[in-house]
Amino acid sequence: MTAQHLSDAELATQPAAYWTGVAYEALIAYIRAQQAELGFTQPQYWLLRNLSKNDISADGQGMTIPELQRAMATYLREEDDLAAESEGLLERGWLTRDGEGRLWITEVGDEARAGLKRHAPVIRDRIHEGIDDADYVTTLKVLRQMLRNTGSELV
Repeated sequence: MTAQHLSDAELATQPAAYWTGVAYEALIAYIRAQQAELGFTQPQYWLLRNLSKNDISADGQGMTIPELQRAMATYLREEDDLAAESEGLLERGWLTRDGEGRLWITEVGDEARAGLKRHAPVIRDRIHEGIDDADYVTTLKVLRQMLRNTGSELV
């Protein structure tokens, strides 16, 4: 399905679920490709963020893979293997593992996390090119209303 030559009236009849799914897959693929060019994966970045007291972690305490999977349940993809992704971070010295299987971010890992985080605005800017903030906000408001209309508890 393409919408390149559709009128506004025709676009208004297009299925939102189809287009949001296409957008999701394309955006995730783009973000992951950009991160791969920079030498890391999206799940590795999420691991660092979830373990850093300077980011998502409230207390900087170590977590097991199952705990991390639960913490990331709303954004992990089926193909994401946190155990395998953590091995790469352990090899880099960005994480350590204690005797109870908890992963801990190292000082060098937190420095790497901060460095990786600096790339996010550039990736976002590429995705948002040609879209003004007002249009973006309107789009999100429409999507949020659709979620409310369908009984979603995510908004």
